Amino acid sequence: MDKLVIDGGYPLDGEVSISGAKNAALPILIASLLSDQALNLQNVPNLQDIKTCTKLLSALGVNVNRDQSSYSLKANHVSNFDAPYELVKTMRASILVLGPLLAKHGEAKVSLPGGCAIGSRPVDIHIKGLELMGAKIIIDKGYISASTAHLPNRKLKGCRVFMDQVTVGGTENLMMAAVLAEGTTILENAAKEPEIIDLGNCLIRMGAIIDGLGSDKIKIKGVLSLKEASYKIMFDRIEAGTFMVAAAMTGGKVLCNNINPKQMESVIQKIKECGSKVDIHENSILVCGNKKLESVKIITAPYPAFPTDMQAQFMALNVVAKGANEITETIFENRFMHAQELIRMGAVIDIKHNTAITKGNGYLTGTNVMATDLRASASLVLAALVAKGKTTIERIYHLDRGYEKLEDKFNALGANIKRIN
Repeated sequence: MDKLVIDGGYPLDGEVSISGAKNAALPILIASLLSDQALNLQNVPNLQDIKTCTKLLSALGVNVNRDQSSYSLKANHVSNFDAPYELVKTMRASILVLGPLLAKHGEAKVSLPGGCAIGSRPVDIHIKGLELMGAKIIIDKGYISASTAHLPNRKLKGCRVFMDQVTVGGTENLMMAAVLAEGTTILENAAKEPEIIDLGNCLIRMGAIIDGLGSDKIKIKGVLSLKEASYKIMFDRIEAGTFMVAAAMTGGKVLCNNINPKQMESVIQKIKECGSKVDIHENSILVCGNKKLESVKIITAPYPAFPTDMQAQFMALNVVAKGANEITETIFENRFMHAQELIRMGAVIDIKHNTAITKGNGYLTGTNVMATDLRASASLVLAALVAKGKTTIERIYHLDRGYEKLEDKFNALGANIKRIN
């Protein structure tokens, strides 16, 4: 099992090219199930979750061809509608095959998903929405079995779905199911994330009829079939944010390229609050760190508010910044596991329910720590970059699920990171 050894204390300087977004690429890859025609994708990141996703699609019968960051997928011979636990257990996004399989083929059997241990993240909203569209669903022995065999033409029916809470995965699953349903579906209290818009724009390119992307009310008019399409995956907001925080923490100067700054506003605001200078360009952001870091107050919430996937990185910033502050997690109930590892490095953190109170002491010491989930891994890398001495981070397979060549990109900016087995 690989681990990272990081020698801290080097300010970062230079440019980094931000990869395609994992959280956009996964549902868009899965959208290939909706069409018999080819879906050609560019800017797909080379990540473990992407490999898991394409392995699952191949097992279902999708023909997957890859050329570096480009993929061509054709689902005209799908004959298996069973997504087994062995393929689903490591990647929560696997649940997204449920809607497309049901809409296109009238049946699906999907294992209840796994992924990072950061909370329950129930799939009841996915199931409730599909039931409102006419599907019969049974949950038994860890599997969701769904069918439309009892419906005329085995087709889902358009309807109005009000989601009890904002859910990115639920919005994606129901949106994909609705594009082939009979009639019109309206999703109320829908997620507004840029990755939702990216999926919607790809579906539109494939021939879907969708209005309201980026709002909390998405309207989908079902069509008979989808056509061949080409689409470029958006940039990874969380990777960009991670490098921005790294620049701030190390007092460095980092230019993040290939991004849309308008989709980074909540993170940009916090980077400015911590005392760093931010220059915004059309397709890039330059962060110039200030050695007098100020801690910032964080409250996570659905987009366009502060993203939960950046909470851990800013906790790493706060523990070396001046002053005490609070980080409140409102999305997931178990997302402070990285705090104990930061404490091992000398951080002062007090957890009270869903709030972490940080007291910056400006000083961390390298030691052995263990990654507990994807974004926790990133927070430990950031802490190690500024810690005195060497830090060894174990279980970095979490990191490889969501960051493409992270140590190579940091080393190109002047960091000292080695991957060992």
